[in-house]
Amino acid sequence: MDSAAALEETILDNLKSRKWRAGHRIPTERDFSAESGLSRSTVRRVLAGLKERGLITQTVGSGTYVSERIAEALGSLPEPGPVTSTSPAELMSARLVLEPAIIDMVIGNANSADFARMEECCAKAELATTLEDFERWDSLLHEVIADAAHNTFIAGVFRLMGQARSEAEWGMLKRRSATPARRLEYQQEHRALVAALKERDAVRARALCAAHLAHVRSNMLGY
Repeated sequence: MDSAAALEETILDNLKSRKWRAGHRIPTERDFSAESGLSRSTVRRVLAGLKERGLITQTVGSGTYVSERIAEALGSLPEPGPVTSTSPAELMSARLVLEPAIIDMVIGNANSADFARMEECCAKAELATTLEDFERWDSLLHEVIADAAHNTFIAGVFRLMGQARSEAEWGMLKRRSATPARRLEYQQEHRALVAALKERDAVRARALCAAHLAHVRSNMLGY
């Protein structure tokens, strides 16, 4: 398990054990960074992922707190799976099958709030100043698209895929392959996919999704 995943697991353990209860103010980014040896941006990424899952809330000028709806949020978490043994090749094979397959459901169920979240992920990825931040928003975009299917089982599966993307081997390959030019291409592909989803064009969205994933696989794995 890499350090970021270890920090997330430590926080989850405190939440699941009820050591940190609803409304509890948890340590700051600075504190987590000092304790774990991780950069502030990495800690921020971990906390953002927990916030996205409804486990914590953040108030500017006040701090980070355990969500008042922590019991509900914990109950919706998928059971731990064998993500640490999933290779990047296995993950990409699964993504190429699963992500285009849910397009019809996304188009049928997505609402304006879902599309706003997709646009936010695209915008934040484009503004990211580090590859690490770009990867976080890239990963979150795919989870947000899956969430737009409004199916809890599908959402759980995509959370597991997101966890697999946080593993060290994936990160190493992404850093090696994601040149500035390729990152720009990924951003353009994301925008095109979101536009097709908003237009409820299933045929085009499926084709764009499959082409984007094939492009990522080719850059990362060479086939």
